[in-house]
Amino acid sequence: MMTKDNFSRYSRQIFIEEIGLEGQKKIMDSKVLVIGAGGLGSPVIQYLAAAGVGTLGVVDFDEVELHNLNRQIIHTESRVRLSKVKSAATFVKELNHQVIFKGIEEKINDENVEEILSRYNVIIDGSDNFSTRYLVNDTCVNLKKTLVYGSILGFSGQVAVFNHCGSKNLRDIFPEPPFDENIPDCDSLGVLGALPGIIGSMMALQTLKIIAGLPVKVNQLTLVDTLAWHFQTIDF
Repeated sequence: MMTKDNFSRYSRQIFIEEIGLEGQKKIMDSKVLVIGAGGLGSPVIQYLAAAGVGTLGVVDFDEVELHNLNRQIIHTESRVRLSKVKSAATFVKELNHQVIFKGIEEKINDENVEEILSRYNVIIDGSDNFSTRYLVNDTCVNLKKTLVYGSILGFSGQVAVFNHCGSKNLRDIFPEPPFDENIPDCDSLGVLGALPGIIGSMMALQTLKIIAGLPVKVNQLTLVDTLAWHFQTIDF
């Protein structure tokens, strides 16, 4: 329902011709799942809650640690050692009490993935490991769910929309996950804090466009190199 307060809160979105009242109503009726409340999940959660997504599910089994705070902007010093899901719930409630927050303090696995993903319209993968990424991708294909994908490392990031209205998915560009257990990640090589903010914001924007029924690029991977400030797209 579009109340006077809702119109005031979301007016700067409603004033956009491509969004309008109908688009905002779609956002407020949507159900979005964010996998991971870390570096990528944090800006995604922030902007989707601010935009008024109706139901926001967040899956994470980890706790907030001090080294998270350079990039995981929804968490604070006072919530170190609190579960990331509970910390995210506090953030969302303080930002926008209208959003229905669904916290899932579990690790995504073969046994629970289908049940968890089936409840939502759009899935956003902010996970940090290949096994979860491929499991989520394959489940989205099976359930015919749109998947917004992102990854980060150092100064570089990737963004794509997979399995949207029958489009291609992760395995169409990367058929199998790497087998090397020693592939570098953020824990070993680090990440500059603003990078996940950039990539996560791109993921949130794509999600809002999908919800509002606006066109998004599919069968395309966007590569972002923030050190050289170079943006490249790869069609697949």
